Amino acid sequence: MIDYFGEAVAATYDRNSVERFAPELVESIVAVLAELAGDGRALELGVGTGRIALPLAARGVPVHGIELSAAMVARLRAKPGGAGIGVTLGDFASTNVGADFTLAYLVFNTIMNLTTQDAQVACFRAVAEQLAPGGCFLVEVMVPELRKLPAGQTAVPFGFGPERWAYSDYDPATQSVICHYLDTGRGTHRSVPFRYVWPAELDLMARLAGLELRHRWADWERRPFTGESAQHVSVWAKPDSGDGPRR
Repeated sequence: MIDYFGEAVAATYDRNSVERFAPELVESIVAVLAELAGDGRALELGVGTGRIALPLAARGVPVHGIELSAAMVARLRAKPGGAGIGVTLGDFASTNVGADFTLAYLVFNTIMNLTTQDAQVACFRAVAEQLAPGGCFLVEVMVPELRKLPAGQTAVPFGFGPERWAYSDYDPATQSVICHYLDTGRGTHRSVPFRYVWPAELDLMARLAGLELRHRWADWERRPFTGESAQHVSVWAKPDSGDGPRR
């Protein structure tokens, strides 16, 4: 897995993602995660600079993170409380930290950083191995925006500004999407590959890993998921009995 979030990205990540740090949004996310974690421990895949891990830990939930980017972890460590978050450097599709968790979670489309179906399937299996019986795996991810594509078009813009803009370039044949970020003020361009994934496809990955769908919401306020929802927050659970995958 290639690290696309090195020093150049980490240095400005929080500033460029400022809307994701809005207190009301973070509070809603942490409230859901704390409820699911209960009295146990939480595992964040792609912990980044600690946007969610730090306030969740402040709520009394022990959090351990997996992160590929050492530069992002350095930003986490520099924040108040950052030294108290355990982090394992590695690919979250395959890294096992050797502990049981009541909750594992992936937020902000991070499941799409795994750019093959095999890697996404492996991620579910790796998580299932680290969940205690009855533990939950939560994923927040966008619904693929293919309805926005007229015939013959592949690009969907998603960010605008006086000096920065961004767009996604879709390939429906491979379920791949490349996100392009252009900074006209500095004259720079960065592209990052992702793999979009459908809700039903995630359900099958979960089933292969022995997990069962418990919840699917349209947002962190737990509004109903519909055909018009732009994203979903889905929760799968490991059976209390520890039964293996269904055949």
